[in-house]
Amino acid sequence: MSLTKKPLGRTGLEVSVLGFGGGPFGGFYGSFDESEGIRAVHHAIDRGINLFDTSPYYGGGKSEEILGKALTGGYREKIVLATKAGRIAKDVFDFSFDGMVRSCETSLKLLQTDHVDILQAHDIEFEPNLDWVFDETFRALDHLKKQGKCRFIGMTGFPLGVLEKAIQNCKLDVVISYCHASLNDSTMISRLVPLAKARGTGIINASALSMGLLTMEGPPAWHPAPEAVKAAVRKVVDHCAKRAANLAKLAQQYTIHLPEVETTLVGMARIAEVDANIEAAMTKPDPVLLAEVLEILKPISGTGWPSGTWPA
Repeated sequence: MSLTKKPLGRTGLEVSVLGFGGGPFGGFYGSFDESEGIRAVHHAIDRGINLFDTSPYYGGGKSEEILGKALTGGYREKIVLATKAGRIAKDVFDFSFDGMVRSCETSLKLLQTDHVDILQAHDIEFEPNLDWVFDETFRALDHLKKQGKCRFIGMTGFPLGVLEKAIQNCKLDVVISYCHASLNDSTMISRLVPLAKARGTGIINASALSMGLLTMEGPPAWHPAPEAVKAAVRKVVDHCAKRAANLAKLAQQYTIHLPEVETTLVGMARIAEVDANIEAAMTKPDPVLLAEVLEILKPISGTGWPSGTWPA
């Protein structure tokens, strides 16, 4: 039994329902062994994962560098390779035409390829003037696409309102939306999916765990969710513990099996993580447990938080 693949918008790409997120290769989630990370990439490809996503922001190019090493020896041709531009560091952005072009050229060198399949402007909600992004930044993406440096272009962001505006104002092949197709917030399905379908834009979903919120360990200290959301999740953790169930696995199963979701990125750096995520992608959630958890989360369902220049 192999991973299901779905069409990504109107790109013509068929992508695995589970994608390999490169955030961990940038050290976002602690230390890891680079050699095992490379083996994890090969293992993921062998097991049917064909979408790999990274960014210069992940470790200042470290994620791209490791992924580039992993994709030598014929692996590059087997996958859909995606990276981003515009976000350089936590509080450093450059969405200018020249900045986007320079970033792409650097990424191609690190990834050891002459083109990426998907290039996206990263976290555009941090630019106060979205109209400028929809002009300047989009022109850069379109220029790089015409040059053959990328096959498809898009934009990413947390607020759904930002992505809605991006799809409406630019001819985008794809967008990345995260945390909005999860147990606590499935508003991507009602708000973004209809618009994206009408425009032919593919949606790459990410963060089924809502940035670590939906885990048995609970959210990290920095998590921006309101206290009411965190309190509801604590009730879910207690409930899952009583049922001897794993909240993270349930959250991944729920998101990956949503029929409207084309693909979901999950950060991975170890072979065991690849296998666990594939197992979640190939098994459906316990319907009784899922109904109980959704009922507990109902009072806070769809509650978001600020990001960039956008309020909750």
